[in-house]
Amino acid sequence: MHTKTLVAAAVGLGLLTLSACGSTDTKGSADSKTVTLVSHDSWAVSKNVLKDFEKQSGYKVRVLPNGDAGQAVNKAILTKDNPQGDVLFGVDNTLLSRALDNGLFQSYEAKGLDTVGAAYQLDKGKHRITPVDYGDICVNYDKAYFSEHKLAPPQTFADLAKPAYKNLLVTENAATSSPGLGFLLGSAAQYGDNGWQGYWKKLKANGVKVVDGWEQAYRQEFSGSSEGKKAGGDRPLVVSYASSPPAEVIYAKKRPSTAPTGVATGTCFRQIEFAGLLSNAKNTKGGKAFIDFLLSKEFQQDMPLNMFVYPVVQGAAVPADFTKYGPAAKNPETMAPDKIAANRDQWVKSWTSLVLK
Repeated sequence: MHTKTLVAAAVGLGLLTLSACGSTDTKGSADSKTVTLVSHDSWAVSKNVLKDFEKQSGYKVRVLPNGDAGQAVNKAILTKDNPQGDVLFGVDNTLLSRALDNGLFQSYEAKGLDTVGAAYQLDKGKHRITPVDYGDICVNYDKAYFSEHKLAPPQTFADLAKPAYKNLLVTENAATSSPGLGFLLGSAAQYGDNGWQGYWKKLKANGVKVVDGWEQAYRQEFSGSSEGKKAGGDRPLVVSYASSPPAEVIYAKKRPSTAPTGVATGTCFRQIEFAGLLSNAKNTKGGKAFIDFLLSKEFQQDMPLNMFVYPVVQGAAVPADFTKYGPAAKNPETMAPDKIAANRDQWVKSWTSLVLK
């Protein structure tokens, strides 16, 4: 989501990631009793929930993790004539046009789609992709650092460029990381087509640090995460997710009474994830059944504490701890898929030239 690596991976406890559920061969796709899911590495589901689907549907699920979201989409495009599996999960709104323009998916209107909010249905009428979850890419801050330095944490994009926060922020490379790209798109939504470059010039002058992916940024450079503390991270600001703080609480060895990290709510960009039936899937019937399962209340209510994202199905319950420590942003930046499609590659190229050179 990440990378599209979700925050759950940062603390590394209590999840079933399913990468061990299948090998990397593709024989299972041809088996009418097997559904093969291709996904980014952060796919996770409770064992009993998956077993319920397998028992009710009669299909065995195999999972093929393919790196971060960008890697998974690119590999699916390269192999679309002879796909690795039947369903791809994890393409998000920042990469959606790339997948659709390359004819990656066939149309399928999932059962239960009428329970999904209209704001998440970005391919309405064509049904090439099915919305599954959403979350917010936001700057997180280390509460202890700002308390010790008697400094108010930043809350907006503009704050991050102020001298008080010089050399404090680490972000991911927009060319290689989904949260890095989301943060770039958020700044473009905030400052407009002609203003975002000037903003990034200010961030660069203010000492922003850029690393390849989320794991390095959050688990090594960020001083507020449990892993970052162990690694000696010295950056108290990091581009991550609004759902990062509850992960730090829920999976801590000794549970704190409050989250050790906070969210700069004025820096958020809304990310929506989708699943799609691959165009040349060998088991289309099983793939359709699996996509229906992704919109079931059982799966939707299982997601928050496994993948640290919000359900898109109306009425799906979210655990109290999740909403207490990681509420979704009230007014996140957004951008229409066609605008992302028209500008993404050029923006990333310009960003790379401006920030990394």
